[in-house]
Amino acid sequence: MSWSLAKSALAACALAGVAMAGSESERAVRGYVLAGELLLFPTADQNLPAGWSVLPQGIQSENSTVLGMSGLSELTASEGQLVSLNSKPMPTGQTQLVLTNGERTVELGELSLATVDGKWMLLSTGVMAGRPVFEVVTESQTFTLRNDEFILAGELVLSDAARAELGIDSTEARQSLGAVTAAEQGAIYFENIVNEQSANPRMLIVHEVMGRNCGWLTAYTAKVYRERLMHPDFLPGFNLAPEHHDVDAVYVPEMAIDLEAEAQRLRKVMDEQDCVNIFVSEGAGVAQIVKEMASRGEEVPRDAFGHYKLDAVNVGNWFSKQFAKQLGAEKALVQKSGYFARSAAANIDDQRLIKSMVDHAVECGLRGEPGVIGHDEDRDGRLRAIEFPRIKGGKPFDIDQPWFKEMLVQIGQPMGGKVVVGH
Repeated sequence: MSWSLAKSALAACALAGVAMAGSESERAVRGYVLAGELLLFPTADQNLPAGWSVLPQGIQSENSTVLGMSGLSELTASEGQLVSLNSKPMPTGQTQLVLTNGERTVELGELSLATVDGKWMLLSTGVMAGRPVFEVVTESQTFTLRNDEFILAGELVLSDAARAELGIDSTEARQSLGAVTAAEQGAIYFENIVNEQSANPRMLIVHEVMGRNCGWLTAYTAKVYRERLMHPDFLPGFNLAPEHHDVDAVYVPEMAIDLEAEAQRLRKVMDEQDCVNIFVSEGAGVAQIVKEMASRGEEVPRDAFGHYKLDAVNVGNWFSKQFAKQLGAEKALVQKSGYFARSAAANIDDQRLIKSMVDHAVECGLRGEPGVIGHDEDRDGRLRAIEFPRIKGGKPFDIDQPWFKEMLVQIGQPMGGKVVVGH
């Protein structure tokens, strides 16, 4: 059995299974004996978040390490197609694997192979008992099921559940349930709306992301959208250039906006591309807009909590009016993705996060441990029952997040100063 892998991969697995017993039915369930190998690259070549590595406990090596794995499993197939597979925990040689960042070490125990939500996963019996630790990259995997034998091979990466559990990439993992789904759905919404850029010369499109002071959601929606933008094929000769679909500006409540400078910058974009696409948070610039309305003698209504009613402020419409004339736009379109995004079912990432939180909530409930289940930022991002007195809402978006700063550089938008936002 052999395979080839990119150097940047964390690890690879190759497993072969041979049926030992089973019952014949429309959904055949068979017991399998698994045997295979897990290849770990040197720490420097592992595709893990900065500072983290996966190693056999007590072993430091600059070379690749091959670990043998074997055990029993149960595979369910229907009409010759795989339905599910779950294996018993399998030891990884004479020592277990650990995830470590130098200061913290997480023992993974024995690993089991299973299909979770249509993906191949390796689950832990250690600290993360029963939860996926690694997943096989779909694009890299090869799976062959023939008669009473199957072969699986592919590249492994750290699972989203492991990142959430360990607090790795915490700017994503510590979000509220449904936040990642909302960002993904907002991106999908704009994928359709952005095609209006070809409906009129000098087109201005404002995508208003609904939610009071939703800086993170606006920024992350733009990030997800731009990542998805990398996949379609474009035909510049037919006026289908990627630049026409890209994001030209992202405005969030937590970052100051120099409207005059931005108007000058975006005017150049409009002259070059014939269109401008803006992502704006529903709470961006509210104080400035309210002040302007008050100067005209307009009274802005407030809700029961004393907040200005955002539908009365109408941020997207205000930005559209501010820029349309200065950019020389012939047509301006304001679209809100909130209703579309919040009516969507949870995506796979949120489903995993929900499952990990629900599982932990049950464990805490059985121990009589009260609190709000979440990743505690004051406890190294651990998933735990956070004490009720410590819970509060209104966490502002940190505009110094590397991914946000990198995105602004990529779209040519200067970084604004930090704004203290009241929630």
